[in-house]
Amino acid sequence: MVRVIGFLLFIIPGLIQAQTQILGFSLADGKKKVQIPIEIHNNLIVVRVILNDVIPLKFIIDTGVRTAILTQKAFSDILQLNYSRKYSIAGPGGEKFIDAYIANNVSLTLPGVIGRGHALLVLEEDYLELRNQLGTDVHGILGYELFSRFIIQVDYQRKIMTLMLPEKFKPKKKFDVIPIRIQDTKPYMLAPVSINSTHSLNAKLLIDTGASHGLLLEPETDERIHLPEKNVPNIIGRGLGGIITGRTGRIQSIEIGNYIINNALANFPDSSSYLNDTLKFEQIDRNGTLGGEILSRFNLIFNFPQEKIYIKKNSDFKKQFYFNLSGLNIKAKGAQLSVFEITDVRPGSSAFHAGVQPGDLIVRVNNLDVTDLHLNEINGLLNSKPGKKVRLEVKRNNQTMQFDFRLIDEI
Repeated sequence: MVRVIGFLLFIIPGLIQAQTQILGFSLADGKKKVQIPIEIHNNLIVVRVILNDVIPLKFIIDTGVRTAILTQKAFSDILQLNYSRKYSIAGPGGEKFIDAYIANNVSLTLPGVIGRGHALLVLEEDYLELRNQLGTDVHGILGYELFSRFIIQVDYQRKIMTLMLPEKFKPKKKFDVIPIRIQDTKPYMLAPVSINSTHSLNAKLLIDTGASHGLLLEPETDERIHLPEKNVPNIIGRGLGGIITGRTGRIQSIEIGNYIINNALANFPDSSSYLNDTLKFEQIDRNGTLGGEILSRFNLIFNFPQEKIYIKKNSDFKKQFYFNLSGLNIKAKGAQLSVFEITDVRPGSSAFHAGVQPGDLIVRVNNLDVTDLHLNEINGLLNSKPGKKVRLEVKRNNQTMQFDFRLIDEI
């Protein structure tokens, strides 16, 4: 299961300045708070957004982005948006990665929330393939404009996001308060991390709701960040520069406020894969990111204006961390996202030994026809618990093939 990496974009300063001079988002009808239904896909928060009061779309809510992003240019072309500038965004090495356009004075409307006069970054192509990786129609990303304007509560289990006016917000009882720092529009926190009994640090982490993984640590940032002895190679995400590779292992613990999470999975990116990606290019020193696989175990309240977050564990807090027990990465294809292609088979995994290959198209999982399933459900069946038997039926070169294997926790 490919992890979507938070969208950390290095944007031209003039774009940010243009946004801060505009009113932006406000609650409709003079309300003090609104509740917005959300979808959760692979630990990511997805909301409905209407673009220019015409086209209903879906955007990821991402604390790691500065400005609104439209990943599919076809929609802005349909609306005949005027592009004020075109940018060719390159990585640190100067290699060209993407073309993007700036559209100004765009409206972005959420349920109960009016957003006028926004600048919108429009990607020339869907470089991130969000809809394919998540198996649902996702068209863009929305971040700092919302978090800077409102106090935002995310209830992953009830699938509700609540937006409140800062002056009307009253801290809730039974929530732990954690100080954060907003730097370059993004939230950072300090969290004690124990890799093992001999290596630990107070890690500076980006709080990234746009990352589906739980924890990512960058060994180059601190000599105490050691790769766990037991680890496996992994495709840990996708950025503008393409696939991001690394290794995954278990750490001893991470402390989030007064909560201790044991045996969490952590990704350790390859420097050659991650550090050259435009999305990661930042001026802020940090040791890694804290993402959705851990954040979704809490009821969260983000208070950017006062640089605080409030957390309270939910019933998923003690849920086991399982690492891709089948060894398969899958993406959804087709207009209806109903074709499921295996894009990668981890060497040494149970599916690898059974003979499953990249390019195989899944037909059935445990005798369930995939036409009745969502990508989330397929990934759930292939990552349910160690030892479970799986029967996978695929189509390869117009031939139907069947494979039986057990799910194995390699770390």
